[in-house]
Amino acid sequence: MLKRTGDVMIARALKIMAAAAVVALLAGCGSDDDEGATADSASSAAECPNGGNVRMAVEPYESSALLLPAYKPIAEQLGRKLGCKVSLLITPNYTAEIEAMRAKKLEIAQFGPFGYTLANKLAKAEAVAIFADEDGKPGTYFASIVSPKSKGITTLQGVKGKSFAYSDPASTSGYLFPAFLLKNAGIDPRKGVKPVFAGSHPSAYEALRNGKVDAGELNSEQIDILKKRDGYEPEKLVTLAKSDPIPLDPIAVRGDLPDAFKQRVAQALISLDFSALPEKARDVLIGQSIVAIEDSAYDYIRAVQSELGLGLQDLG
Repeated sequence: MLKRTGDVMIARALKIMAAAAVVALLAGCGSDDDEGATADSASSAAECPNGGNVRMAVEPYESSALLLPAYKPIAEQLGRKLGCKVSLLITPNYTAEIEAMRAKKLEIAQFGPFGYTLANKLAKAEAVAIFADEDGKPGTYFASIVSPKSKGITTLQGVKGKSFAYSDPASTSGYLFPAFLLKNAGIDPRKGVKPVFAGSHPSAYEALRNGKVDAGELNSEQIDILKKRDGYEPEKLVTLAKSDPIPLDPIAVRGDLPDAFKQRVAQALISLDFSALPEKARDVLIGQSIVAIEDSAYDYIRAVQSELGLGLQDLG
């Protein structure tokens, strides 16, 4: 269900409850033998944090039904390389993932770029890897603002006072950059439009496709996924604005973990064999290999965040 910003108190309460649920769930991770990965390397459980059970989360950039089968083989392969059990969770929202790492209930997490900058500041998350492009370089994507052609909006100024679909308040391409594009056009991202938070990129696209909103966010990752399913209908949309390239989601480790373990995670991630993954899993992932990345790659995100004056307190 779409949430209008008039429901701020309810939305914030739901996010707090979701974060608490994630923390509780992760506290019990490791009791299910068929979840995570079996260790077959020379490393012992004593070299793994949390009693040998490494907890890994992925932000919900797609539905859990698609992300879980895509990331489970990655978690299993990662576990074998680390010699640890890896328990996987797709968080209910972006904020819950940040809060779970801040509560030290996560060792590894794939964050959205904006979520990562917040997790870095609040939860000591450290980026170690990123999905790569076809040339093996750190991948990028873009955010855009689009409108259904049926709405008759042809310029960014035309969205003033109109309903606007964001995905999640902590999403990079689903909120941060659309808000940045609107602000640069002289439109207040919250008061200059009628914000509707759809909860996810797919839901935001469905709201656009079905004419439920006048304009909204659409990123290049979502476009690629839709193309693979023959679900993209560009002829029905008008692109009103497009961002500069944005670095893809970082995979981060919690900063207070032993340096030796963090290095092992980084090496294990960049040596993952994507060719061994099921084809359906590869179709959902945002890249086909992983390379090393440094925290400074996300300074651009921090600059945009600073200009908009956004922090975790604004994400309810």
